[in-house]
Amino acid sequence: MKNKNNRRAALVYHAKPKPGKIEVVPTTKYSTQRDLALAYSPGVAYPCLEIENDNNNVYKYTAKGNLVAVITNGTAVLGLGDIGPEASKPVMEGKGLLFKIFAGIDVFDIEIDASDPEKFIETVKRIAPTFGGINLEDIKAPEAFEIEKRLVKELDIPVMHDDQHGTAIISAAALLNALELADKKIDNVKVVVCGAGAAAISCTRMYKALGLKKKNIIMTDSKGVIKTSRKNLSKEKSEFATKREVNTLEEAMKDSDVFIGLSKADMVTPKMLLSMSSNPIVFAMANPDPEIDYALAMKTRDDIIMATGRSDHPNQVNNVLGFPYIFRGALDVKATKINDEMKMAAALALAAMTKETVPEFVNIAYDKTKLTFGKNYIIPKPFDPRLITEIPPMVAKAAMDSGVAREPIDNWGQYEEELHSRLFSDKKMVRVLFNRAKENPKKIVFAEADHLDVLKAAQIVHEEGIGFPVLLGNIDTINDLKSEIEFDAEVPIIDPKCDEEFENRERYGKSYWNKRKRKGVTLYDSIDKMKQRNYYAGMMLSCGDVDALISGYSRSYPVTFKPIIETIGKAKGIKKVATTNLMITSKGPLFFSDTSINIEPSSKELATIAKMTSETVRMFGIKPVIAMVSYSNFGSNSHPSASKVNDAVKYLHKYYPELDIDGEIQTDFALNREMLKDRFGFSKLSGKKVNTLIFPNLDSANTNYKLVKELDKALSIGPIMMGMSKAAHITQLGASVDEIVNMSALAVVDAQKKLKLDL
Repeated sequence: MKNKNNRRAALVYHAKPKPGKIEVVPTTKYSTQRDLALAYSPGVAYPCLEIENDNNNVYKYTAKGNLVAVITNGTAVLGLGDIGPEASKPVMEGKGLLFKIFAGIDVFDIEIDASDPEKFIETVKRIAPTFGGINLEDIKAPEAFEIEKRLVKELDIPVMHDDQHGTAIISAAALLNALELADKKIDNVKVVVCGAGAAAISCTRMYKALGLKKKNIIMTDSKGVIKTSRKNLSKEKSEFATKREVNTLEEAMKDSDVFIGLSKADMVTPKMLLSMSSNPIVFAMANPDPEIDYALAMKTRDDIIMATGRSDHPNQVNNVLGFPYIFRGALDVKATKINDEMKMAAALALAAMTKETVPEFVNIAYDKTKLTFGKNYIIPKPFDPRLITEIPPMVAKAAMDSGVAREPIDNWGQYEEELHSRLFSDKKMVRVLFNRAKENPKKIVFAEADHLDVLKAAQIVHEEGIGFPVLLGNIDTINDLKSEIEFDAEVPIIDPKCDEEFENRERYGKSYWNKRKRKGVTLYDSIDKMKQRNYYAGMMLSCGDVDALISGYSRSYPVTFKPIIETIGKAKGIKKVATTNLMITSKGPLFFSDTSINIEPSSKELATIAKMTSETVRMFGIKPVIAMVSYSNFGSNSHPSASKVNDAVKYLHKYYPELDIDGEIQTDFALNREMLKDRFGFSKLSGKKVNTLIFPNLDSANTNYKLVKELDKALSIGPIMMGMSKAAHITQLGASVDEIVNMSALAVVDAQKKLKLDL
């Protein structure tokens, strides 16, 4: 991505739709005068008195137990240095966002104007009663060490400086697994640490706790090897000073087993890499550019086991694998601190989790056939849904075993269910979709690119690496709009009506005629139709000149659908095309079918729609649990509209017994597990969380998905076209830029799947 476009996109992202990235929202009712009287005066006095009598009641009556402070003074902001408290606020808000989306933890970001450690410590201590935990961030060394040490000792809530310990915990897990693969023992390996900041010191301390011998460590900083003969070493650097006669990084690398990089780009040369022992382990974790380029390192040695801090290479050492889940476990037992035992528990849990079978959801998210423990998979992926259920329990148990848990967990099954409930409570599905698209981007034709919102979406698709846009429309209009939004990338622009496209119109027209010549279409009419953008775009896709198609912004769904179905056609063996919408609701993802095409489907057609939807749900890595909804419950009404749903369910139970599907059932029973289990315990859905709703007709499906979209402010991805031979998708009329981008990512993932099936 070009810096200019990156800068513009980042500034717009932070400024709109309203400034910042996080907000405070009420969690209780506030619609009536009674609600307000309970929330504030006079009702609020009662919990105040309960807390006065017993301070621990603050966890019972307030949000303290799920509230973390992300605190900085802005003296060491990653990649930016000492930029001050105000300038560091966007970073702290971003950290708050990560806490929320990965572990359901609320955050207040606090920027303190105090570079003096004593003033900083005093300020944090005074505000600490507000919080259940404190995450220190971007504080320069060596002050960071003293600040954290003092606050951990003097406060009775968890305190952790993530810059120190986050990388240490994640890289320790990766190191354990890398050593196993390299068939080396940690108490024998020689380790070179490039960098001597807070993260490097903490990492090396943790490796020592795992068994690394001090005599086998060489640490370097900007002045060279840290040796006992050097003067004015800080207390932390002195801890790792060596007596060995080694003066440079190049000398240190010779015959070493492990390189740990926490410094800057291009510190390591191929010559240094070649001087290392067999099966070298190289963790080049400088960001954004590692100490040695990944491709260069892999080319230099084929026996290397490598990790970086980058998401575009295998084995990303990413702090998001640690801090959300460590604080989650600490908060859930109301720990008084995050101690070494809890950090080690997190590292060991991460290492062990890497060796377990990877859920298909993760393979799909990263577009991998099968992730398995090996040189390219020594640490879990950030989107792995197991993290929330694997790491916090281990951290909580360590807190309990080490005596810092104030409220031990006694029902681990219930706790795991609570952690499970936090999955998909945000926009994770969208991140997974984007991530998978970027793994293998495809060529997308935007049939209405001379509309500003469509062009903006195409620009984002290009800049984010989701796909390669091909723009259809008036060339002058598109170029003018590109200039207006500073979309200066060289991408194909095609006007189907212009003379230069005559040969393509003729080629596409002949191909279209061969499809439709027995349906009353002449060759002349076929070629002439290619002047229409949706026919032209459809034939581009049909002939393999692009991989996916996006249209529908400026025309109604039926008008857009006709040329798409005529040019592309249904997939082999498919009799009925349908659509589903993925709704990211406050209660998790819900698929609604059929929302756009089939007005009054028969029972057999409903069964087909349900089967196709189940396959789409699986494409997102989710096991479908399907309710066939109606105003009737399991035969309570014999009206034809209810009976056809019942008949569809009988058909599916007979021919697809492996599907978790049942009905007909009213929507409230389908979505309320307790009601369903209590009233209809015999149902195949009993005790399960329904994630897919099949409606009896277009009227109910379309109305319900739009109602949920507006009332719940649910993000909608769709309509997702099912049953087409190629990846063609039609947005809703007047779709937003974000909706078009989401559909584009979906189209790329769909294309990936269809192209694999064609091989």
